[in-house]
Amino acid sequence: MAHFYLVEITPGAVSPEDVTAARKLIIDVISDTPLLHSRVLSEAVGGPVFLKCENLQRTGSFKVRGAYNRIARLAEAERARGVVAASAGNHSQGVAFAAGRLGCAATVFMPAGAPLPKVQATRGYGAEVILHGTCVEDAVTEAMAFAERTGAVFIHPYDHPDIVAGQGTVGLEVVEQCPPVRTVVVPAGGGGLVAGVTVAVKSLDPAIQVVGVQAESVAPYPGSLAAGRPLAVQATPTMADGIAVSSPGDVPFGILAAHAGRVVTVSEESLSRGLLLCLERAKQVVEPAGAAGVAAVLEHARDFVPPAVVVLSGGNIDPLLLSKLLRHGLSAAGRYLAFRCRLPDRPGSLAKLLGDLADLGANVLEVSHERLAPRLHVDEVEVVLQVETRGPEHCGEVIAALRASGYSLAFA
Repeated sequence: MAHFYLVEITPGAVSPEDVTAARKLIIDVISDTPLLHSRVLSEAVGGPVFLKCENLQRTGSFKVRGAYNRIARLAEAERARGVVAASAGNHSQGVAFAAGRLGCAATVFMPAGAPLPKVQATRGYGAEVILHGTCVEDAVTEAMAFAERTGAVFIHPYDHPDIVAGQGTVGLEVVEQCPPVRTVVVPAGGGGLVAGVTVAVKSLDPAIQVVGVQAESVAPYPGSLAAGRPLAVQATPTMADGIAVSSPGDVPFGILAAHAGRVVTVSEESLSRGLLLCLERAKQVVEPAGAAGVAAVLEHARDFVPPAVVVLSGGNIDPLLLSKLLRHGLSAAGRYLAFRCRLPDRPGSLAKLLGDLADLGANVLEVSHERLAPRLHVDEVEVVLQVETRGPEHCGEVIAALRASGYSLAFA
């Protein structure tokens, strides 16, 4: 049985001493990840901004901190029964790694559509991976049934005091590495990381502001904090699948409510821009959820008091997804332009269009033709082009020049 659901939830469910104890427990296993200055974000905010690179943590995310603390604190008899978890990615890898280090058998349920690199990595850390269902909720249900059936201990991804305390060790490192920090910006799904960081930094300096960030497509915390109780939301698709949790955890919610926690939301466009900035300017490979804090700084720049530290919470991203997201990010940043253009269906029309684009300094990435669509006249052809530009201003110049030359452009 997932017995931790029976824990009485109070605002003091995780104390600063719990976070300090977790730090001592995991210190020989977990890396102190680097803090990097970001000139681009500093200019946006108007003061120093640093990136806390948990994407460089063992297993590629902060999740291993809480997983190791939770499993290490189990009684010997509990560890002997093994542990079970459910996740589409980072939590599964953290549990698998921690269990392997502690000599504990681990079974991880993942949805059938989980990214192959994450499945392979979880198996590589020694866990038995069972693919079940089409979503994380299906995997969780089966994992909890497995725990009931076998006696294995269910390791929740965020809703347990030991998990929250382990994640809070990020906050201790942030203050050690940047003592004058005024704001810490943290991606938030179920809330384990932002709650743990809140406990840690507030114990060292109550004036430090901790801001959680959720994708606006799946953002239960703002409404829940306003209502004073956890509320579920109807999730809609988001690229930030790592923080796509439709209801806050009871333990994290209690902590954030007690500390008057603040959570902001970001758009899909900001998420893609944040990921692109991390890769291009900070040279950090970060998954969309891991870039949520950067997205928040881009979208709400003047809302954060510097010096600010933005936690890059994870870097486990499928290369195929990365290629798609980079194109999306380039488009959001005005560096990539896709449009349709109707041309006369006669020799030289396409060559002239391509020549005009070349003269404008636009680099054509892809061209496709459509001749047989019912919407086209018999003497027309529609061309779909994907073009690389130098930025938003250049995009505008290209569009204006093409229209001035008589081209009809469509962007839908």
